[in-house]
Amino acid sequence: MKQETVKAVKEAYRIERDCIDEMAEYFDEESFSKAVELLESAPRIGTCGCGHSGIICRHFAHLLCCIERPARFISPAEAVHGATGFLQEGDVMVFASRGGKTKELLPILDICKAKKVKVITVTENLESPLALGADVVLKQHVNRETDKYNSQGTTSTTALCVIFHTLQTALIEETGFKNEQFAVIHPGGAVGERLNGKNAVK
Repeated sequence: MKQETVKAVKEAYRIERDCIDEMAEYFDEESFSKAVELLESAPRIGTCGCGHSGIICRHFAHLLCCIERPARFISPAEAVHGATGFLQEGDVMVFASRGGKTKELLPILDICKAKKVKVITVTENLESPLALGADVVLKQHVNRETDKYNSQGTTSTTALCVIFHTLQTALIEETGFKNEQFAVIHPGGAVGERLNGKNAVK
């Protein structure tokens, strides 16, 4: 590789590390607690985002299922063609949009309001439509993307992922979720062998 490439790679590590360190400064305990309470009490949870945000929303829905919180990713394209029928009054929809203005998500926000579905929005723009229409807003902080053009969804994706990981961490604590429960629903793979083997950690 060119030396400039090696330098850029090492800089990418620094950028993302700094972003995670800085995120703690934007942590709002009150808003975070409200989000955890909504997720804990929701009969069903939907997640929704476009592009890289959508990919991480899929990840979050899976994480929620892993701790037995019924959740599914709702594609923005399918949401306005009936998929929001999954959500009922009292459920929660989690939107992720760095700018908070993603046009594909705004009609879905209207559907959630009409159905009395609670909304959590993760965004960098607290004055955006998706933020102003939410019941709870979680601040997404991004210093810059890792590519030299500051345009690819890299650091922003990491930041969103960390927020979702902290929510899962909190839900495990608040719901008293046990590793034995995870062992029942995850018998597959190396993790399943570790959870269900003779030397399984209880």
